[in-house]
Amino acid sequence: MSYGSPPPSPHSSWPGRLPKPSRRHQPPPPHDPEHLLPWQSPEPSPPPKRPGAPTAPVPVPGRHGDLRRLRTAYRLLRRITILIALGYFVVFLLLSGFAKDLTDRPLFGGLNIGLVLGLFQLPVTLLAIVLYERTARSTVDPLAARLRRTGAAQ
Repeated sequence: MSYGSPPPSPHSSWPGRLPKPSRRHQPPPPHDPEHLLPWQSPEPSPPPKRPGAPTAPVPVPGRHGDLRRLRTAYRLLRRITILIALGYFVVFLLLSGFAKDLTDRPLFGGLNIGLVLGLFQLPVTLLAIVLYERTARSTVDPLAARLRRTGAAQ
């Protein structure tokens, strides 16, 4: 090989074929029930229907009443929690930015109103988390469990 010529192409200059990858490095087949994704079902699909056989109407996804109630409850839960936690934080920022005379008033010792409002951010966030958990267990989780039961029965 001289220094003036370009290097040979790897596709044309290799003496033989590349070795085939071994079988153990290939991914498992898609029908293996141990390697299914969470939304995949291990049951095989039903056989195709005969032409002319009566078919049951297939419900449109997202139109089911329980599913709509679950989405609404979960959406309401998220909005309330976000409004509590972020709402308090925004009020704290606005007060500290635009009402400096109010937040600079001393309360007791070396604490002023602005510092106390800042320290209350943690309890308000914990309150929002507790409210989220409590409401989820009482409204969202029973709806989700009912949907799971009806989906498993079908």
